[in-house]
Amino acid sequence: MREFNYLWEFDTVASPDALWTRVADTNRFNRDVGIPALQSRMIEQRGADRRLGFTFLGVPIEWDEEPFEWVRPQRFAVVRRYRGGPLAQATIQVEFQPRADGGTHLRYSARVTPRNLLGLLSVPWQIGIMTRAGIARAVRQYDAELRQGVAAMPMRKISALASGGRTRWDKARQTLLAQGFDRALLERLAQTIEYGDEIALARMRPYVFADEWGVTRRAGLELFLYATRAGVLDLEWDLLCPLCRGASYRAPELNQIYKEAHCDSCKIDYQVNFDRSVELTFHPNAAVRAVNTRVYCLGGPQVTPHIYAQHHLPPRTVATIALPLEAGRYRLRTPKKRGGKFLFAEPQGAPEATLRVEEADWTEAEPRVNLMPHLIFENATAVEQLFILERWAWSDQAATAADVTALQSFRDLFANEALRQGEQFSVGNLTLVFTDLKRSTELYRQIGDAPAFGRVLHHFDILRAAVTENEGALVKTMGDAVMAVFRRPVNAMRAMQAAQRALQTSSGAAPPLELKVGIHSGACIAVNLNGRLDYFGTTVNIAARIASLADGKHLLLSDGVYQDPEVREWLTAQKLRRAEPFEAQLRGHAESILLWRLETDFARDA
Repeated sequence: MREFNYLWEFDTVASPDALWTRVADTNRFNRDVGIPALQSRMIEQRGADRRLGFTFLGVPIEWDEEPFEWVRPQRFAVVRRYRGGPLAQATIQVEFQPRADGGTHLRYSARVTPRNLLGLLSVPWQIGIMTRAGIARAVRQYDAELRQGVAAMPMRKISALASGGRTRWDKARQTLLAQGFDRALLERLAQTIEYGDEIALARMRPYVFADEWGVTRRAGLELFLYATRAGVLDLEWDLLCPLCRGASYRAPELNQIYKEAHCDSCKIDYQVNFDRSVELTFHPNAAVRAVNTRVYCLGGPQVTPHIYAQHHLPPRTVATIALPLEAGRYRLRTPKKRGGKFLFAEPQGAPEATLRVEEADWTEAEPRVNLMPHLIFENATAVEQLFILERWAWSDQAATAADVTALQSFRDLFANEALRQGEQFSVGNLTLVFTDLKRSTELYRQIGDAPAFGRVLHHFDILRAAVTENEGALVKTMGDAVMAVFRRPVNAMRAMQAAQRALQTSSGAAPPLELKVGIHSGACIAVNLNGRLDYFGTTVNIAARIASLADGKHLLLSDGVYQDPEVREWLTAQKLRRAEPFEAQLRGHAESILLWRLETDFARDA
């Protein structure tokens, strides 16, 4: 059969970077072009290639699909070889060429080979006319959205609320207003749920919406959490594969997460940790809006946005690509070889680097390249290799389990969310705070049990308010002592300074309460303790021991906390007058530790 060749060209005001986020999202793009929804299924994974299938108009169709190739945001391509039906093969290539005015000249080419007479007759109409019209319509739509500044959520014109959904939302809105949420922010959420794009609503990332809406990420996350409790949204815990970083499993509760996970796409097993591989996402509650996510494409560059380039190379061949990089670390890997080769991008780096795949192990040298380098991919092996260049840093727009579980509002709203008994998960670096009231036993003797107990309860309220205000969470109370957790050391410092000041000023005529404070940062393990989410490990033990050495008049912190750049910057702004270093021997630890003693009133005249 003859091969049909099509080339369609479009000019947009949107830049290649912006247009890439739409067109390279091939699942959404295929839908917007008008390609029918498919009952997709994975038939077989063979290395990097996949055999895929779907049923179209009652006819089962299978094809072998090579991995997409792309250089972000310049071009992408895919080849599909059909195993039956009207087509034999299709090759799609899309190029994003920058224009002098900042826009994009988009080139969309399709080479299609029919298998039989049905294909020969249908290709000119279905692809040559219908697909071309759909692509033009989608590109115009994307260009209009991007000119209007729509980034996270394209909107539709027709309401998609479920029957009774508006009544349920109106009731929830009143609840959220009473809880102090901004009316305009609630309206943004309402519009998103009612008119938002179905594909995007299936996996709502709160930090992405917060960034687009111009609010703090904490405010966005707390809105989503409270909206879930009000019945507007449902939450899920996504387990992210370390290679493709897609959701290999989704759990509605923490107790359904296991330490070992498997990614079907990458064919790997991996260890689950809270600071990278568990992300909290949301979707509308079906009683408000049902989201039926149909599949239009299983691949595409935007499925793995951390991958900047993906390129096939036959044995003993070389290819040179030029692509824009953000500053930071990258890794080159191939599916057929363990490990990878690192490189670092920086403004002053070299203009060129060779990245070679050999039969031997990867070399340890880490080239440093500029932000628009020429990268020479060399396949020195005897087999074909798929070169994958990926950004090493994980997305900072992920609301990780480590972030969420260290937030007071989550612990208040979802107190029953706990791990399975016996499971332990790494949560990365956390800042732990232990506090205790100095001479609280004497307080009970001096003023009596009831008054003393009232003051102790009030001290808990002060601590809770300070911790919550500074994006931390109270993990537990132990008598008069408190354990709190923060993601950032500077927030722990702010909270404890505020708590000590409040205790000084709230005592009235009575002697002020003195709060012993110990602060330490380090790696922790999340565990289930008495049905609640708790933390365990050396970092926790050290923080508790530091608090036991405190005198109630100072903040006592480890050297790691004191040397944190944000803490040092904050202390400078607060006009710190005195910080005293000293070595201490902590009970249960063989080696001494460097601690810092800071005056509790160091910011009073700032």
